[in-house]
Amino acid sequence: MKKENGRGLAAAERYYRDYGCRAKELKGEGKRIMGYFSTMVPVEIMSAAGFIPVRMKGDVNEPITKADTHMETIVCPFVRNVFDSALKGRYGYLDGIVIPHTCDSFSRTYDVWTCNLAWSYSHFLNVPHLCDDPSLEFFKEILGTFMKSLERFTGKKISDEALAQKVEAYNQNRKAMKRLYELRKSSPPLISGVEMIRVLVAAMSLPVEESTELISQVTDEVKEREAGSGEPSTRIMIVGDQIDDVSSIEIVEKAGGRMVMDDTSVGSKVYWADVEVTQNPLEGIAERYLRKMKLPTIYGDTERTYQENLEGRFGHIGQFIRDFKVDGVILFIYKYCDPYGFEVPATKSYIESFGIPVLYLEDEYSTSTLARLKTRIEAFLEMIE
Repeated sequence: MKKENGRGLAAAERYYRDYGCRAKELKGEGKRIMGYFSTMVPVEIMSAAGFIPVRMKGDVNEPITKADTHMETIVCPFVRNVFDSALKGRYGYLDGIVIPHTCDSFSRTYDVWTCNLAWSYSHFLNVPHLCDDPSLEFFKEILGTFMKSLERFTGKKISDEALAQKVEAYNQNRKAMKRLYELRKSSPPLISGVEMIRVLVAAMSLPVEESTELISQVTDEVKEREAGSGEPSTRIMIVGDQIDDVSSIEIVEKAGGRMVMDDTSVGSKVYWADVEVTQNPLEGIAERYLRKMKLPTIYGDTERTYQENLEGRFGHIGQFIRDFKVDGVILFIYKYCDPYGFEVPATKSYIESFGIPVLYLEDEYSTSTLARLKTRIEAFLEMIE
């Protein structure tokens, strides 16, 4: 299997359908591959250390048959599903794994991962949950420890020059993806929600330069489409964590809606904030991941009023609603996901303050729930119309 050089959307679908295929090919060529969870793991550092970062995902079509013998069933179904996939050999091409301290389902299962899977390297990234000055200084030290751990594993020092180069490469990657997002603003959008999910998932499995090239190819291809006319359709935004499968998006679009924007951790949360170029690249990286990322696991200034906190936590969602002319929002939260689950009342209240209807769905990262989701999504779209 060779690197895809054809049309962007066809290549994205290929990488989406056979997730990790490019990484496996590169592994065969002698490259090192590092698996990781969450937007909170700095891909710039792993890449500067000589690894190709591959974000781990599960398979919603695959029932969990092995993981539940090692993990409690109250663990997030996404985490259990990925662990199940790993136990079945799906990630045998990885050299190691990085797990961040973002939620209990990650931090409390780290030992389960390392004891049951024979990877050569593993690292627990102790991410703080506040973004004040002491937390930022602490996080810089944590990232320094992470770098030293990678250096010991590879036997090679990570230079400031290498780190700065990867900062630039990932900033260019984010810029390319934001250009593609711009094409969702038209009515109807030039790229469908299903196509967008495939691009987002494909992009997180490729070396950064190939990812940027793929995104640019998709953008050029989509720009060739003529802007549609006809009757306007309901413009939907989805909010949640790692929504990496097209199933729920297909339901929306088959029911006549248009998925025009997201606030998810494989989508806009990854691409909207750049790393500021600083003399010490680690400072810009720490600032980006701790203060610029809009995640429910990071808390801001506790001295602000409740309304100010709402604006600080969800103001970007309000901007997306305005910029992408959103008619309705779906809160798509995985069962037992405490960080996102605890945010539901405040998120819902904030979005509804714009006069935008909200549908709250709790899912189990499995296609077994699609029939129930279909009924509720269709009813939601009918209500908006």
